[in-house]
Amino acid sequence: MLIPRGRGLLLASVLIALAARAWPESATTDLTAPLSSAQIVEQMLLHDQARASQLKHYQALRHYQVEYRGFSATVAASMTVEVKYDAVAGKSLQIVSQSGSKFLIEKVLKRAVDSEKEAFQQRSSMALTPSNYRFQLAGTEILRGRPAYILDVEPLVPSKFLCRGKIWVDAADFALARMETQPAKSPSFWISRTLIHYTGSKTDGFWMPQEVRSETSVRVGGAAVLTIDYGTYEIASNSPPVQRH
Repeated sequence: MLIPRGRGLLLASVLIALAARAWPESATTDLTAPLSSAQIVEQMLLHDQARASQLKHYQALRHYQVEYRGFSATVAASMTVEVKYDAVAGKSLQIVSQSGSKFLIEKVLKRAVDSEKEAFQQRSSMALTPSNYRFQLAGTEILRGRPAYILDVEPLVPSKFLCRGKIWVDAADFALARMETQPAKSPSFWISRTLIHYTGSKTDGFWMPQEVRSETSVRVGGAAVLTIDYGTYEIASNSPPVQRH
């Protein structure tokens, strides 16, 4: 039973730093004279504050799926979760349906939901800020037709709730558009490697999480893949995003 137990423990790291950001629209950005990493991070923080004041409410149906392949067995489970955010009341996650392996539902999917609840309560200690991370500009890239900065991120402390790797920051909106990271510290001895892939997208002027895919290798054999599809958002804001010029 050591392999399944390891799979359950890994998911405390999956939802690290995935708080959605909403940034204003912008004209095409010139990356021939890119900003410094400090300037990029400063803009991320400024627009994160703007997002907090603008986003009033959202809700969506998320779809969680996990599959474990090891030895001669393949087991899977899925879960649908209703997520509601309110600027005053906070965030709530309610399980709507579940199917598949009961063990994976209890030890993986429900722990993933619980991990996000914990992350929301402690988001300041997990956020992509200079108090938690060291940032270095690694380059620029056109990501899905939009210019983006690529930053190397390194946590200041080796915590399983923080990550290291690369992030892509939209150069026009300074939103988190993509992440390719791994936990700064393994959440379990039984886990040899975990890779976390995050994609964000823009909905009604707000950047929101679109998908998270976590790929984990277990030391004694086998691999687990957790996918979170964030679904379609219904968003209400206090005011429309401010246009940038």
